[in-house]
Amino acid sequence: MKKAIVMFLLPAAVLAGCGTADRPAREQGTVAWSKCTDLIDQEGKPITTGRGVECGTIKVPLDHAKPDGEKIDLALIRVKATTRDRLGSLVFNFGGPGASGVDSMAQMAQLFGTLGMSYDLVSFDPRGVERSAGVKCGSRLDKFLGAGPEADAERLAKEYVAACQKDSGKVLPYVGTVNAAKDLDLLRIALGDKKLDYFGISYGTHLGAVYATQFPENVGRFVLDSPIDPKVGSAEFTVTQVEGFHQSFKAFAKDCVAQGCDLGADLATVERKVVTLFDGIRAKPMKVGDRRLTYGLAQLGFITPLYSKEGWPSLEQGLAMAIKGDGRLLLAFADSYTGRKADGTYTTAMTSQQAIDCADTTERLTAAEVARTTERVKKIFSPLAAEDSSLPPCAHWPFRGDDAAEHIDASGSGPIVVIGTKGDPATPYKWSTRFVDQLKTGVLLTYEGEGHSAYSTGNECIKRTVDSYLMDGKLPARSTSCAA
Repeated sequence: MKKAIVMFLLPAAVLAGCGTADRPAREQGTVAWSKCTDLIDQEGKPITTGRGVECGTIKVPLDHAKPDGEKIDLALIRVKATTRDRLGSLVFNFGGPGASGVDSMAQMAQLFGTLGMSYDLVSFDPRGVERSAGVKCGSRLDKFLGAGPEADAERLAKEYVAACQKDSGKVLPYVGTVNAAKDLDLLRIALGDKKLDYFGISYGTHLGAVYATQFPENVGRFVLDSPIDPKVGSAEFTVTQVEGFHQSFKAFAKDCVAQGCDLGADLATVERKVVTLFDGIRAKPMKVGDRRLTYGLAQLGFITPLYSKEGWPSLEQGLAMAIKGDGRLLLAFADSYTGRKADGTYTTAMTSQQAIDCADTTERLTAAEVARTTERVKKIFSPLAAEDSSLPPCAHWPFRGDDAAEHIDASGSGPIVVIGTKGDPATPYKWSTRFVDQLKTGVLLTYEGEGHSAYSTGNECIKRTVDSYLMDGKLPARSTSCAA
């Protein structure tokens, strides 16, 4: 898991009149678009795209302090608008940090079909991710991600950092959200847009907020779905997420019991069986073919289906199988989370996330602080506690990091729609209210349901409200809430 996400609201009468002016004229972009050739799904299999899907690159400075110096390529994808009434480009970041926007857009564009009528749907691999000088840390990530309780954590951490420096030393000092926001403005220019229209999900909300802080005058229509609180330190971040996932697990278990659950007839039984399962895996990793379901991988396999209510039936099946000694499904969920492909290689999802997280803060926890956090987590929900040998998340990282990304204040921008979900396990709702407070220009839209990313649930109220804002400039009224 990360760190893994106005301070008054303008009166509704004022909001109703904002953002409805004519859209600024669009200029011809400078990106050389062509057929996409290397798109992959979560299993590493090629993605076949239909008409109107194109890929391209732009060059951005490796070091923004030296704009005329060495450049790196930023990989892009767009799905062209399907009608002639084109509003411009709508740029997406789907989260992470570390997720490939190119691959994500290729798989998720249909979800945004209404918006795709009038917008070119555009996404990108941020610097340090996949095709955009993606951070790589050796070819044997199983060695680090699949380590069991017997592993020498200190030695592995040093080996990991050494591999990152060997394979990606050039880009490591220049990753991070502040630099990615500067890239985003160069992307806006390359697309020919006077202002940036943007849809950020999860970590994408942080990137969008940092962009709005740096370039408030360039903010167009912004939607930030499932925000994090960038001021929360690593320890509190972890504890808050564990509380969120525990609440989602209890909601899952309650729903499971109501429908006749393979895990038990009541919530207490379901939770007891899960705790027992994880205690067993902690003591002895579960053999799965020629691999092992370790405690850490089991945790990832457990939380992945909790990200959305649609994943609950699969979670029930995966836990039931594991309780009987079959860890295949939990391991498959973990592989999806970590970006492990069928051939045993990995995307840069995990290595990119580590690099960006460590770049975005000067905080470096001590082993004692990690141990104290682990004890707090055990009291909340022990299956999500770190192993006793766990090291601080940025232990031995070769660069100090920077706290600039922790500050967000979009004063001077137009209103920004922020969506918070009451049952979000990964970015709990209380972060949404704090995020809006820090942003200064945020307009909070609340979803009363479960899951991470309200728009992707397909809830008609959320979709209608967001589409109306992005397509027509109609902002939601103050304190708008959508039922599940």
